[in-house]
Amino acid sequence: MIKTSYAFDPAILTVGSSLKTNALLRFRADIPESPRRDLNLSLVIDRSGSMAGAPLFHALRAAESVVDQLEANDILSVVVYDDAVDTVVPPQPVTNKSALKNALRRVHAGGITNLSGGWLKGCEYVKQKLDPQKINRVLLLTDGHANMGIQDPKVLTATAGQKAEEGVITTTLGFAQGFNEDLLIGMARAASGNFYFIQSVDEASEVFSIELDSLRAVVGQNLKVTLELANGVKLVDILSLAKVSQNQKGQSVITLGELYEGEDKLLGLSLEVSAAQVGELPLMKLHYSADVVQNNVIQSVSGITDVIAKVGTVEESAFAASSDILLDLSRLTIAKAKETALDLAEHGKHQEAEKILRSLIEELRNKGLNENFEIAEEIDQLEYFASRIAQRTLGNAGRKELLDQTYQAMNRTRTDLVGRGVTVGDEIYAMPTVNDVGSGVELQCVREGGKLRVKVLSAGYDATKNVQFPRAIRAEGARYVVEGVELSTDGSFYRVTGQINRLTKPGEADIFVAPRQSRSVSTGKASKGPASAADLPTTDTVNDGILVQCVKDGSKLRARVVSDGYEPDWNMRFPRSVREEGMLYVVDEVKTGPDGKSYIACGEIKRFVQPSTTNVS
Repeated sequence: MIKTSYAFDPAILTVGSSLKTNALLRFRADIPESPRRDLNLSLVIDRSGSMAGAPLFHALRAAESVVDQLEANDILSVVVYDDAVDTVVPPQPVTNKSALKNALRRVHAGGITNLSGGWLKGCEYVKQKLDPQKINRVLLLTDGHANMGIQDPKVLTATAGQKAEEGVITTTLGFAQGFNEDLLIGMARAASGNFYFIQSVDEASEVFSIELDSLRAVVGQNLKVTLELANGVKLVDILSLAKVSQNQKGQSVITLGELYEGEDKLLGLSLEVSAAQVGELPLMKLHYSADVVQNNVIQSVSGITDVIAKVGTVEESAFAASSDILLDLSRLTIAKAKETALDLAEHGKHQEAEKILRSLIEELRNKGLNENFEIAEEIDQLEYFASRIAQRTLGNAGRKELLDQTYQAMNRTRTDLVGRGVTVGDEIYAMPTVNDVGSGVELQCVREGGKLRVKVLSAGYDATKNVQFPRAIRAEGARYVVEGVELSTDGSFYRVTGQINRLTKPGEADIFVAPRQSRSVSTGKASKGPASAADLPTTDTVNDGILVQCVKDGSKLRARVVSDGYEPDWNMRFPRSVREEGMLYVVDEVKTGPDGKSYIACGEIKRFVQPSTTNVS
């Protein structure tokens, strides 16, 4: 069965006024000792040139960790793609884990990004073994933009929705900073799947594990809620992540996707209500349905809940306690404000966007919610994003963080997914520095579960407690000296008091001495090669270089750029002496030729040697 409950903010509506109120509706599949459902899973992994080096290494290690966590009744397939789409593991039960992992270890980076081809092959494999009693899922991982095959985001998003209707749901995972977040989020939303931003290459295994935990916890799917609003009630906005449509009666039909064991599915609604008199005021009927696990099989269940608000005097409304829902509603309200602010900023309305975020900060503080550490962290995030938007310096990394935080907060209630972000705060480079702690308190910024946290290092303090700290000056590994720290009202976290300085101890390298500089400018001269590719220096990292691949084109060997942002079909001036079919190279710079439709390799050329997972325990 599905349990429902609801609450409002304010908890009591004011009589005789037309006002906006936020309603929080909760849905939970109440299924005791639900058995683990078997998985029918396809991992689709980008192996294009931009994944070369550490990204592909960690992605494949993450895939191996998935194999370790699956069981014999699960079905697994693995697809990799660059120009070509290759099947590493055809659909099969996970009975020989060593063989599956050995197959993964033979994968190497290649060319350009045929995202659609890889993803559709994964969908095909899941469809082959489709079983409504299993969780049927494609996990699509990429670090770049689709530049081969179907590239139109609208087509890919619509197709993701179509595949979901056929029973194949897609979860998308964006790796590092080069992927198209609008495409991956759009596909996940259309498919009612999940989306993850893997910000640091070494957290890939952790993110994969979060998704596997989620899949094992699915106890209900296709949760739909129809709102039958009473007279005088208007739906202003939906605060949760959902697909919304209208039925023949003009009522809103809200699709919320999956239900997870032990986890509430939240639906936040912003309503406009005319509260005429003191007493109970019916606001709506909720008609809900879902496919849930009952007696070890999937069954359809449905129900109706009457949503009734309490109307009181101004005094009753002012003093009514609503703390039980303030935190959950605040998370949704914060996420919605971030989404709205980004949309405004990208339409040139930066001042309006900043105002929305700063007004919300003031509202949260006025409600005393800054005494809750999670909301205090969100306030720091809001201030960070408001400042970046106002200065028009949000950037690629900031945009991805903001959209990821919005998606997770509006979709799930897992605290390990909320507020993730590890981008270095720009203001750390301009901070005043000291070289000893003196009478102050020493702090350090560390990365925990995809979040930058600040802890106390000085003796006499609880090193396990978090410190509320400005987001704009956080950077993993950085140390600080502050005048003092004090406990929050409930004693659960610390607050900084006084001046904040960055600590740079004598004899230690200062890695935050200046903003990260781009690669030094090359001479701009065309590259010259030695006698053969074997004579080239080698590297196993791309860093700020450009990745080039040698491919067979008819009877000729030609070089092409496979790094994102370049035209993969353009010819390239590249030393013939070092060309070997399939080989990858890293060059300092790529210039556009005089004809405007070809490239010239410039500066030093290195042969790219791919790291292997074979000997890693």
